[in-house]
Order: sequence, then structure tokens, then C-alpha cells
Amino acid sequence: MFTPKIPPPDTAPTPGTSLVQPLTGITHAPACTCHTTAPAPIPAAPVSRPAVQLTPGSLLVAAAGGTAMVLVVGTVLVSMLLATAITAASVAICAVVLRSLLNRPNNR
Repeated sequence: MFTPKIPPPDTAPTPGTSLVQPLTGITHAPACTCHTTAPAPIPAAPVSRPAVQLTPGSLLVAAAGGTAMVLVVGTVLVSMLLATAITAASVAICAVVLRSLLNRPNNR
């Protein structure tokens, strides 16, 4: 299933031939007729500065974002824990009711 499927030798192209015929006799006109060349622009030297600049405002935004993220993740985790606790309590109540029904079937 995972082995490569190689065509038989009589249908496989040889390495020197191509399935696509080359185009010959096509000439393109130049893009413009002005024949002027402009010098390449000299790139400006990069200004060396630190990669991250923390201003008091951006630091405050980062702290507020981190606090919000912690609160959201905490809320999600607490809600998952609460859902697990409610499910466990309901299963325990069902088990107690079933046990009481099965232990005394004649007391109804």
C-alpha cells in the first residue's frame, strides 16, 4: 500500500526527454523604449534600538491583559471543577436511591 508505484519501463520517459515541447520562435518586445537606467537607491542605515520598548502605558496594558487572562482561565477552571462536583453529587444520590430500592424490595 505504501510502496511507490513505478510505471513499467516501456512507458516511463527517459531522463533526457521531456513531455512538454519547448516553445521556439517567440520574441518579446522590450517593456519600454526609453533605454534609460536610473541608479539604484542607497538603502538607509538601520537605526539600532532595542527590540521592545516598554512605556508606562504599554506596561499597564500588558499587566491588565495578563490579569484579565488569569481571571478568565481561573473562571473556566472553577466552573469545570464545579460541574464535576455537581455530577459526582448527583451520581452519589442516584447510587443511594438505587441501593435503598434494591435492598428492601418488599417494603414498598
